[in-house]
Parts: sequence; structure tokens; C-alpha cells
Amino acid sequence: MAVTPADVTTQPATEPRPAAPPAPEPTTPAVPGEHPNEAPRLTPVEVVPGRALYKEVLPGVLQVPADLLLAASRKSSLWPMTFGLACCAIEMIATYMSHYDLDRFGIVPWPSPRQSDVMIVAGTVTKKMAPAVKLLYEQMPNPKWVISMGACATNGGPYTRYDRVLQGVDKVIPVDVYVPGCPPRPEALMDAFLALQGMIMEERKAQGRA
Repeated sequence: MAVTPADVTTQPATEPRPAAPPAPEPTTPAVPGEHPNEAPRLTPVEVVPGRALYKEVLPGVLQVPADLLLAASRKSSLWPMTFGLACCAIEMIATYMSHYDLDRFGIVPWPSPRQSDVMIVAGTVTKKMAPAVKLLYEQMPNPKWVISMGACATNGGPYTRYDRVLQGVDKVIPVDVYVPGCPPRPEALMDAFLALQGMIMEERKAQGRA
């Protein structure tokens, strides 16, 4: 019996299926995670910087304490009174010269006690001169400060054994900064001014200074 092509049924060739990938082995995390119920509550809060209303209405406005502003104004506009008593006054005059340029610190010498706020006692204070120094100090407006320049103004210096010499100007007026030396260099007086400026900023909240 002859077999015709119609009687032959052809079946498509089946392609081999790729092998399934192996199932991943369960691994335990090195650091345990948060509980699913607690994770939303532990989400970091988005930080939104606050802005004051006056900064939105008036941009560029700087807010500082009033005592800080007053203290910065005072320490940057010191007016020392120009008077000298002995050889330390020569060093004080040299400090005022252009070589040291005290104007860059806002320090301008003033010839009258009515507008001065710093007294530099430069030299030996005798008991005859002490009342005049005290009167000049009382004529200065508040707030006011005193710099004792040199050993003579601080404790009598080489004349401490003489009865007519005052054993320190702090016996009659209060002293804020002492400058050692006999006589001290202009750099020492400049350092005293810088120390006085720092003291003004530190004591801006003290009673009688602000």
C-alpha cells in the first residue's frame, strides 16, 4: 500500500526549554531593619529653615543686641585725653604718631576731658598733682576708662621710697589696664588699648558700662 504525502502528518520540532535559574538562597541581613509598622514613624523629618517675618518684609536687616552695638561703637571710638606727667608721656606721644597709626583702631587723642573717655596716666603722680588728676577724671563723662602707663603711675616706680610720690594712681582713681615698663614701648601701649577694647566688649552687660 502506497503512502501519500497527505497521509503523513508532520509535527513541529520542539525546542529544548532553558533550564530554570536556581532559587536564591535565603540570606539574613547583617543589620536587622526596622519593623514595618515603625518605619514610617522613624523617617527623618524634612528640615525647613525658619524665616522671621521682619526678614521677609525687610530683607537684609541684621538683628543684634543693643548692648553689643553700643559696646562695639564705644570700643571703636576711644578718645584718650592728651596730657602727660613725666617721661612716659614721650612714649605716649610717639604712639600717636603716624608710624603706629592709632587711627586705624578708632583711637583719636582729644585735648579736653569733657569729650574724652580714656585717661592715660603717663608718668609719676606726685601728691601735689594727684588732686588735679582726680579732677580731670571726674570731669570726664561716663563711661570712662583709665590706663596706668609705666611703673611710676602703677606703683611709684624708682621713686616709690619718696613720701611725696603717690604709690600708684589707683589710690585716687580706678584703673582698668596696667602697662608695665620704665618706660614702656609704644607697642605696649597699643596692646593696652587692644586689651581695653576686649574688656569693653566683655563687660558690655555690666552695670554702668552699657
